[in-house]
Order: sequence, then structure tokens, then C-alpha cells
Amino acid sequence: MLNLEELKQLVLFAETGTLSGVAEKLHISTPSITRSMQNIEEAFGASLFCRSKNRIALNETGQLAVSYAGKLLEEADQMIAQVQAFEERQRTVVIRSCAPAPLWELLKQLEAGEPGRMISSGICQNEEVIRFLEQDSCDMGILPFPVSISGWEGKEFMKEKLFVCVPPDHILARHKKLCFSDLNGFNFLLRSELGFWDTLCREKMPASKFLVQTEEAVFDELVEASSLPCFTTDYILDRESGYPGRVSIPVTDVEANVTFYLITRKACM
Repeated sequence: MLNLEELKQLVLFAETGTLSGVAEKLHISTPSITRSMQNIEEAFGASLFCRSKNRIALNETGQLAVSYAGKLLEEADQMIAQVQAFEERQRTVVIRSCAPAPLWELLKQLEAGEPGRMISSGICQNEEVIRFLEQDSCDMGILPFPVSISGWEGKEFMKEKLFVCVPPDHILARHKKLCFSDLNGFNFLLRSELGFWDTLCREKMPASKFLVQTEEAVFDELVEASSLPCFTTDYILDRESGYPGRVSIPVTDVEANVTFYLITRKACM
């Protein structure tokens, strides 16, 4: 029977050209490599080498065997990787969310209910979340609307409202409430990885420009030093005091008051 480790030695012999070269690379004795080559020949039931007093080389049959051995070893590596990935996937909950706050809330609930379980999560656009669900590439999805996808069901998960944060002397600070038409044309500081919130703001404020920052600490410094408006939500305001030195004004558009839905697999009957 063919032995994968011995096949690796055969392929390595084809690369180095000598038994001693294989032994040196694998840190085993030359006689062990010699025995492996003999075992391989017995397994194939064919002569693979041209042997002389001080030299051994592959014959044409041996070269063919090396070609097949390389393919077999590659397939074996792929098989192992796929099985390991499948096993890890079985132990991992994969989540795709359209926005950060509902993802944070879901992660908090999952970690409290199943501490230690592996979780892989990401924030993406609505259509990407739907694609992950349709392709069965995640275990849970979060969207700002209910969807009908075969094998999945959604339920209302949480609500979130958008706010604008500005310095107290900013022209927008005089308002008790705002809508996107009021904000259109103002330039904004914006965090990255906001999912659908990012898309919504850009669609509703086409005349505005956005200074996007990926690092939270740098973003906070910019908010403190700059007079540019930024966004927050009631989810953040309920858990933190907001940005110091700024006032928070609600955005009243229907699109800025969102109900998020948690999409999970339908239970098997």
C-alpha cells in the first residue's frame, strides 16, 4: 500500500537527485530513504529506478510515478485542509450584519449564553448580507428590513435611531431635530465599517463630503478638535455620554429610525 510520507520522499528525491540529499533535508538516515524507495517500488509493482554501483536515478516509469505522486500529495493536502476547515466551521458561528450596533448586541448575547464558542463576524452592505444567507455561507444575518429567503426566518431584534453631533456654536445646534435635507451639503466626519448607515447617509446627502476614519481613537481626536458634524445613535448615547462638548440632535427621517431583524435558519420539523 502506498505511504504518503514515502511518496513525499520520492518527490523530494526527484528534486534533489540523491538519496543523501533527501536524508539531509528530512533529517533521517540514508538507509531509511533507501528502504522507502524499495517499499514504493513494491507498492507500485514496478521498477522505478536505474541502479548502478554508486548511483540511483529515476527511470521513465519512476518519473511518471513522481508525477502521479505529486498530484496525490496535493490532493491529500487539500483534503486535510478542507476537513479541518469543515470541522472548524462546525464549531464557529458566522454572523454577517448590516450595521455595528445590532452586531455588538448580538455578540454580547451569544457570549453570555455560550461563553467560549468561536464566533466569526463581519459588517457589510445589505445586499452582501442577503447573498451570504442565500449561499448558506453564514449562520445568522442582521438586516434593516425583513426578508423572505428559503430556509431562513427573521424576527425583530432591536431598534436604532440616528443622531447628529455638533459643537454647541455650530449652525445646526439651534435645531431640536433635523432631517437629511437639512444636513445635505454639510461635510461630515464618518467612521468606517458602518455598513448600511454609510450608504444611507451618502445617498441622502449627495452634496456632502465625508472624512472617513478607520481608527476609533483617531476619530475621537478629530471629533474633539474639529467643528465638523458627526453621527451617533441612541444605542451609543444610552450606553455612553456622547461626545464631550457636543450636542446630539435626532434625525427624524423614516429611514433614520431603523428596526433591525435577526435572520436565522428555520428550525427543522
